[in-house]
Amino acid sequence: MLRYLYGTELCKFPRLARQMFHDRADQFKTRLGWDVTLNDAGEERDEYDAINPLYVIWEQPDGSHGGSMRFLPTTGPVMVNDHFGHLTTGPIVSPLIWECTRFCLSREAGPMVAAGLMLGGGEIMMGFSVKHFVGVFDARMVRIYRMIGSSPEVLGSEGLGRNKISVGLWEFTPDAQAKVAARAGVTPAQSRFWFDHSFSGTRPGGWARTG
Repeated sequence: MLRYLYGTELCKFPRLARQMFHDRADQFKTRLGWDVTLNDAGEERDEYDAINPLYVIWEQPDGSHGGSMRFLPTTGPVMVNDHFGHLTTGPIVSPLIWECTRFCLSREAGPMVAAGLMLGGGEIMMGFSVKHFVGVFDARMVRIYRMIGSSPEVLGSEGLGRNKISVGLWEFTPDAQAKVAARAGVTPAQSRFWFDHSFSGTRPGGWARTG
């Protein structure tokens, strides 16, 4: 199932949160060799985790972390402006555009998890009246995005081959929703139920739902 949790709410699901940050360490540090910092607990966290982002987490049937993404509005500090602004024509700042980062899959994630996360992203767009997501992605993600039917518009890139890094802009059309829902094995009604179960008005410590 999909859970939508603000940073201030992770304490309610300590096992899920702990596994998410450990899986991020495993993916970004161990498997991809990114220059990221791990804390004493072996978790991969950065400065954006400290400013109460919204996380979409795929929870496996046994309660473990299957995959996750992190969202922040571009009206505040975001990675794409702070660290990758040279790949765009100027800062991306709009209440209608949120940044999506730290797309992470556990080693045990099944093929439906990536699509499930993208489906969750689409629910955020519809539920919060967001028009686009912006994010930084590497070359390996191109195949994954294409496979699940949610490829971005590329705004700028640097590097070649496996080292290529790009900034992309996503929208979520009804056609894209149908594709990722089918890929995830989740009906749109079930997906909407998970979202509505998480958001009923304003969540404590979070942002107001606008849709």
